[in-house]
Amino acid sequence: MALIEQRSIDYVPLKERHGKVWHLWPIWFTGDAHLATLATGAISVAAGLSLLWSALAVIGGCVLGTVLMAFHCTQGPHLGLPQMIQSRPQFGYLGALLVWVVALFTYIGFNALNQTLAADTAKELAGLPHGPTVIVFSIIAVLVAVMGYDLIHKAQRWLAYAMLVVLAIFTVGAFGVVDFAALLAPGEFKPTPFLVQFFAAAAYQLSWSIYVSDYSRYLPKEVGIRESFFWTFWGAFIGGAWMMLVGTFAAAAFASPDGIVAALRDSSDAIYPGFGVVMLVTSFLGLITITSLNFYGASLTLLSVVDSLTKIKLGVNARLYSLFAVFAVALALSLVVSGDALHGFEAFLGVLAYLFTPWTAINLVDFFFVRKGRYSIRAMFMADGLYGKWNWRGLVSYFIGFASMIPFFKTALYTGPVAEALGKADISMLIGLPVSAGVYMLLCRDLDLASEFARIDELDRDLETEPVR
Repeated sequence: MALIEQRSIDYVPLKERHGKVWHLWPIWFTGDAHLATLATGAISVAAGLSLLWSALAVIGGCVLGTVLMAFHCTQGPHLGLPQMIQSRPQFGYLGALLVWVVALFTYIGFNALNQTLAADTAKELAGLPHGPTVIVFSIIAVLVAVMGYDLIHKAQRWLAYAMLVVLAIFTVGAFGVVDFAALLAPGEFKPTPFLVQFFAAAAYQLSWSIYVSDYSRYLPKEVGIRESFFWTFWGAFIGGAWMMLVGTFAAAAFASPDGIVAALRDSSDAIYPGFGVVMLVTSFLGLITITSLNFYGASLTLLSVVDSLTKIKLGVNARLYSLFAVFAVALALSLVVSGDALHGFEAFLGVLAYLFTPWTAINLVDFFFVRKGRYSIRAMFMADGLYGKWNWRGLVSYFIGFASMIPFFKTALYTGPVAEALGKADISMLIGLPVSAGVYMLLCRDLDLASEFARIDELDRDLETEPVR
């Protein structure tokens, strides 16, 4: 492979496939083991829920979200395509723009938040100023994304080893500095903060679904669904749940008015003097690589958007142009908005996350139950091809699924009537998933799959020898 990855959103031929399926474990373990995940685990403790109930909510939510995310990862080796391009058969060549634009906003927004969190950590460690820290941090992250797929995988593997050691030391040492018998006392069960924590953890894990195949698409096609699912699930679940539980513990035992980063440092220093610096530095490094993953995924999504509107030459140059475009926007956003505005934008991103629940259901149902993995790769790059410009089945299912969730929403911007009746607990994911999946299955009953499948062999006859575009 070249030093800089040469492909963008185009198909990865079988002769270029490489890597081992177990590599999915460290990329998603490290993808979750960083400071942004830490804050997710502290939500319910801040709302007054006991450590035990908070931990159960974290674990349950991580299981739900990670299962869905891991099923998406299995699509990468099978199709050899980035995650978002795979939406064209369900929504159409232009209809897929619906989810791509939302994904693009989410990537850029979360990276702006990551960059600000990195600056806060650098200030906690060394008193470094916000602006220069954000710039240097962003440049390092985008350079990793420039190198692309292979370097991202290698960086995640090395960081996984470091984070495993650090988290193990923290976990063992925690038993010596606090009275866990008192901390793990069940306390009063409060359904509202429990549900808030459960679905916050689930939504956090589900958010990887929009680009999880980006990092499995170079694996050999022979990689089975079972293997890719379990390596992804256990990597993301262990990294996510473990890091969230560290946040839960730090918030419960070492609550700080200066926020979760300060609480992490205080709890780590209480375990071993000076260990707080080690914990923050390794978590900071993980924040760099997850920002690289976001830049990389955002560049592929932006290319998908542009490719739908006008024909472009796919390849490394297109990927680099789109990468620097999303880098500039995310950097500007993190530099010009205040901390309060960023918190408001984080709430807005939470609303955007609702938009991926119907997409997840439709995409997975189509892959596993409707078309059962049989797609024409070339047709996904044809504006008037097999899948059409607009697929009404996917679009109708999406909007019905999203509409069914609205009464259950709980955000800073809007609280639905059912969420209000439940004590402002948000269970919209449990509604949107089955409704979207069920409607799509119903609408696909008259889909002429026999005719569609008959054309795939002809369309993809020379797929391994001729470029898709």
